[in-house]
Amino acid sequence: MVRVRGRPRRRISIAALTCSEPGHRSRLIYRPRRDDGQRDGRKSFAWRDYRDLLIAAHQQLGGPIVLVWDNLNVHKAAGLREFASSRDWLTIYYLPPYAPDLNPVEEVWSLLRRGWLSNVAFNTPEHLIERIRRGLRHIQYRSHLIDGCLAETGLTIRPT
Repeated sequence: MVRVRGRPRRRISIAALTCSEPGHRSRLIYRPRRDDGQRDGRKSFAWRDYRDLLIAAHQQLGGPIVLVWDNLNVHKAAGLREFASSRDWLTIYYLPPYAPDLNPVEEVWSLLRRGWLSNVAFNTPEHLIERIRRGLRHIQYRSHLIDGCLAETGLTIRPT
């Protein structure tokens, strides 16, 4: 989450999936969410937002998804668990607690913070969103960066 200084309750949250499959180009799928203080009162993603992201990823990838998620409380929400159990194309595994070093998306955020968001004074929430989108698009179109984020975790993907 990135705060925009000088404006109360102006936050940008981003949910992202790094997608890897042996023999295919790695992909990054993301959705930003702006807290404008007027929506449903939430400052970050609700389980329905994650559900919608997973549906979009399934349509975009065109196949089953094995999701490895951290232990964020909303990732374990009852509604999301019910949704996942009713979809034969979705399997969810959870990372151990307090293991951000095993999450490749954390490396994506690190790339974003060190590159497109560093040394910039954001004057509006729109300016921040534009920079975030530009940085994520740059990462998205360079699958070797996504592969590097996965490699940094030490995890490997083996076909079964």
